[in-house]
Amino acid sequence: MVNDNNNNLIICENLTKKYNEHIVVDNFNLTVKRGEIFGLLGPNGAGKSTIILMILGLTEPTSGSVFVGGYNSTKEPLKVKRITGYLPEKVGFYDDMTARGNLEYTAELNNIPYSEIPKKIDEVLEIVDLLKYKNSLVKTFSKGMKQRLGIADVLIKDPQLIIFDELTEGLDVRVANQILQTILDLNKQKNITFLLSSHQLNLIQKICTRVGILSKGKLIGEGSIDSLGREMFGGGKFSIEVELEKIPDGLIDKLKKLDKVVNVFRNENQIRVVCDKDIRQDISKLIASEGILLTRMDIKRDALEEIYLKYFKEE
Repeated sequence: MVNDNNNNLIICENLTKKYNEHIVVDNFNLTVKRGEIFGLLGPNGAGKSTIILMILGLTEPTSGSVFVGGYNSTKEPLKVKRITGYLPEKVGFYDDMTARGNLEYTAELNNIPYSEIPKKIDEVLEIVDLLKYKNSLVKTFSKGMKQRLGIADVLIKDPQLIIFDELTEGLDVRVANQILQTILDLNKQKNITFLLSSHQLNLIQKICTRVGILSKGKLIGEGSIDSLGREMFGGGKFSIEVELEKIPDGLIDKLKKLDKVVNVFRNENQIRVVCDKDIRQDISKLIASEGILLTRMDIKRDALEEIYLKYFKEE
């Protein structure tokens, strides 16, 4: 066991995985702190699932090391599994058993005292809003219900860390948002650390406090959502797109002088203002003072979208 000063829950050091001569994960370094919701964002085939398997001790790295809660995942995989819950992309349950039956099986595998199991099952099913379905056969569950049951399943052993692989893939927006809210609640109420692996940009933007960007097995960027654009592209937190009837001489220079503006780009009658706060009101006032007709104005958080377009579309 390594001394991790009790603050870092996951430590990946120079993690590399090769299959024959093919490098799947290339010198991956990452630290995830306790209580974080960390997103590992990358297209399919970027190496996300391989990293998860190495964190869990389910496959050995070619070189480098992984520690979870101070335990070496390669040398102490059982200790890692005791403190970690894992929900893969395809959730596996016994369809001809009830929700309660499936959870009882998991509880017994994790050596939870038999007298505590009924209360524990009710508790975790209540968290995911499935308590009224505890005696229903899993084969009658929708995909969203199975995902929520999967969360209950990993909660049975009170994990310090929960890892989700493509958690909301294939779910409608309403169900996906319910699951994301459950994660936020568990993080706040129980201080559970989450590692979410996904290729879905919107999911990562909605929920994660910090993000690692993975491309072709390499970590190409890491940090808070707000800081990534600046670090990787010299950008700001926001991108405000403005469409005008015409763009007079001098307007671009005036926009650049507004407070919190990082840069201004022009494309025919469209302007993109990269800035560190929402300054739509200031932009509108400036345009109005110039007597120009504003036909459209949109705002978006730009960092992850820029990264997504730059790297992921190339995969």
